[in-house]
Amino acid sequence: MTATTVHPPEPLEPATLSLAREATARATRHLLDRQDEQGWWKGDLETNVTMDAEDLMLRQFLSIQDPATLEAAARHLRSEQREDGTWATFHGGPPELSATIEAYVGLRLAGDRPDAPHMAAASAWVRERGGIAGSRVFTRIWLALFGWWKWEDLPELPPEIIYLPKWLPLNIYDFGCWARQTIVPLTVVSAKRPVRPAPFPLDELHIDPRRPNPRRPARLASWDGAFQRLDRALHAYHKVAVRPLRRAALRSCARWIVERQENDGCWGGIQPPAVYSLIALHLLGYDLDHPVMRAGLASLDRFAVWREDGSRMVEACQSPVWDTCLATIALADAGLAPDHPALVKAADWMLDEQVTRPGDWSVRRPGLPSGGWAFEFHNDNYPDTDDTAEVILALRRVRHPDPERVEAAVRRGTRWTLGMQSSDGAWGAFDVDNTSRLPNRLPFCDFGEVIDPPSADVTAHVVEMLAHEGRAQDPATRRGVAWLLAEQEADGSWFGRWGTNYVYGTGSVVPALVAAGVPGSHPAIRRAVRWLESVQNEDGGWGEDQRSYPDRQWAGRGASTASQTAWALLALLAAGERESKAVERGVTWLAETQEDDGSWDEPYFTGTGFPWDFSINYHLYRQVFPVTALGRYVNGEPAVARPRRS
Repeated sequence: MTATTVHPPEPLEPATLSLAREATARATRHLLDRQDEQGWWKGDLETNVTMDAEDLMLRQFLSIQDPATLEAAARHLRSEQREDGTWATFHGGPPELSATIEAYVGLRLAGDRPDAPHMAAASAWVRERGGIAGSRVFTRIWLALFGWWKWEDLPELPPEIIYLPKWLPLNIYDFGCWARQTIVPLTVVSAKRPVRPAPFPLDELHIDPRRPNPRRPARLASWDGAFQRLDRALHAYHKVAVRPLRRAALRSCARWIVERQENDGCWGGIQPPAVYSLIALHLLGYDLDHPVMRAGLASLDRFAVWREDGSRMVEACQSPVWDTCLATIALADAGLAPDHPALVKAADWMLDEQVTRPGDWSVRRPGLPSGGWAFEFHNDNYPDTDDTAEVILALRRVRHPDPERVEAAVRRGTRWTLGMQSSDGAWGAFDVDNTSRLPNRLPFCDFGEVIDPPSADVTAHVVEMLAHEGRAQDPATRRGVAWLLAEQEADGSWFGRWGTNYVYGTGSVVPALVAAGVPGSHPAIRRAVRWLESVQNEDGGWGEDQRSYPDRQWAGRGASTASQTAWALLALLAAGERESKAVERGVTWLAETQEDDGSWDEPYFTGTGFPWDFSINYHLYRQVFPVTALGRYVNGEPAVARPRRS
């Protein structure tokens, strides 16, 4: 008889790994199906109803309202109203006074009667909270445009601020780029103090329309007291401003605004500066047929998302570069071939989006050659270090048929990013050393963060990119690493400036530190691991509510979400915790909560515009980050091409 060789059976794949492979395959197919034929990805960028209400008020102010837009916007506003008659600024958040006032006005413009039950509930709640007088400055500016509030009872900011030299405190370059783009046109509006006939009264939103609630004066020896007195002085100056100087300042503001209009007509790729710029220019004599105005108004329509139910949501911004680089990273880490046509097409599109001319950042870095990437389709004035770092990481994952083109783009982007390092060794998003706290003190600036100091999440992405570019030992990278280690919170987490919040910060920093050579056994990494394990939810996922910004007790607390679970997993995997129970539970949660089409449902807002004041639901976050985390769990750490050395 012939002997038969018996081979031992193949070991069974662990159940969690098998689940992860299947979930990764489904999610990869779903993400590939969402790519635009030009190569980019873009998910909806959902914020809050003030975008929609202010769009309607702009159209009313310029007399360009149309019934279809009005009804579609009203349908969206009604869908976001809660049972108590209020509106919040993020899913599941508390009611917010200014958002409720603005949404109410939007519905009044759409024809909703003030005695309708949903409107009466809203106005009653507003009165209980102090009425219009208790709302933010920007809300009252909008109401002043129609005579529903007095210009004299608003903080003053004169257009002459445009002339303050760059070394003097409170010059326009002391403000973050988003605030700068908003404040310059608003100084024009504040100087002109226009009032268009109100289409209806708003007495139902006042406690007493004749007596707005004044702020109690603060102590003169305090910052608030000093700035309150400065505001009084600026109000007095408004009455006696030298007319030739005022006219010259208004012309300079107009020129500044027009010079920063993008090729597609928008300003900075952001809706709010576009809205205020259009109002300012119109007040300065630009009629609606002027090319600048026509292009600007056309750009606003591109911020609108029309939905199948007939509603219309206005995006505050659009994120195609950010979404595309994150999708490229996700697909590559999930195992897609580096020369896959989808990745090559994405790389081509990203290469075409590199910014090659100077912008506002060059005020602080005049000799630095350009080479960054922006967040939006069109925003050559304001590229940012965060997008630039992630685009470079994405490009290195693609085997492009023209490697020299990639090398040249990466060299330019890396050089620009290194040149944007702040003096403390870290990186802000848009500007260098944009750290003066004085702009935040102005009574005019109560709409959220108005400066752009370095943050842990942005610095981490830059450090990770530099490490993968073979620069882990460069002095610039080491300074960034030292800054990150010093910024760790006592509990082991890191604050997340542009994502919510400590889970995002920690999920960004740990992979960066490990990429830069910090071992997984380092005390900082161990503290981060312990913190993530301590805040894991019972269901195996991770979540964090926006309330963690004003209240530290919410850190790491919230309903589990796909994006935040992925961030936690990215940190744990980088720290060498692949076999841990926490990772197994997190991966299982992602696999078991996946929809049949390969996507995840995520109503919660996990992105951040201004901490607490402006929250974002990036609709693609729920896809790209789980794919990245599952891919790294299945395939190990990403294979990133190293730069070629000549």
